[in-house]
Amino acid sequence: MDIVVGTGVREDDLCGSKQLPASPRFDLWLPSLSESGPSGSCRSVAGLLTPRPRRPSEPVHLIGCEPAEPLLALLRRPLPRTGDSIALWRLDRHGRTMTRHRLDLHIVEARPSVLGGSLIDVTLSDPGDDRPTLAARPVWEIWSDGVPARRNQWAQFDAKGQSEWLDLTRTGSCGPHGLSGGTYDLDGRHITGRTGMLLALGEALLGPGANYGTCLDSVADCLGGGPSVVPPFTLVWHHADIARHALAGHILYHLGGLSYFEATVNLLRKYGVTVVLR
Repeated sequence: MDIVVGTGVREDDLCGSKQLPASPRFDLWLPSLSESGPSGSCRSVAGLLTPRPRRPSEPVHLIGCEPAEPLLALLRRPLPRTGDSIALWRLDRHGRTMTRHRLDLHIVEARPSVLGGSLIDVTLSDPGDDRPTLAARPVWEIWSDGVPARRNQWAQFDAKGQSEWLDLTRTGSCGPHGLSGGTYDLDGRHITGRTGMLLALGEALLGPGANYGTCLDSVADCLGGGPSVVPPFTLVWHHADIARHALAGHILYHLGGLSYFEATVNLLRKYGVTVVLR
């Protein structure tokens, strides 16, 4: 018979040296048949260890750097210049830190900046995986003037842009400490995905640019107490059917097959929030 499976490779750590065993055995685990052991095994599986193409390296250009002594010391070395990892801090126009990224400092070029003065432009050949995406650029531009003061500005962006917006809300206001009671209105017109759901909830409870969790687990942490709005309170969810339909296909099997919308409503009610769907 033909069986379609999802696979993963786990290497044994042998005296600090990770390598595949000389005679590997492949086990098939199917919890619905047996939870205590494998449901079957075989001696080989074709295609598991096929080399995968590496992600092409894309350089990052840092424009307008003001070089401090640690960077100048690195630049004095012969090309290409490598060093330790650095933290790239994105600041708004008021000097507030918006976000941070870890980059590997593999410098292939440093030159006088196109911005003039004593600034320099630096090109990194392979800055690593924790690099800002192109979707971050228009989002950062809005946040550069400070934490947004108008609601639903995130709705103009696609899923990647909304994810970048959600990341920036981590540095926004967390609201009053332990405030409970009252009624809050959630504008559900723009909730077409999970990230939009979290952004709309944060704005409803704490205002624009605020964060009330980046996943359901962290929403539960906020509901459980801390520097935020805590139950009991009433949440009036306007245009709830938009999120209900948009998130119908986002199934959480570990929660009994609930949709993301249903799981969010259940979580709020579990912690004592009165949720009114309109």
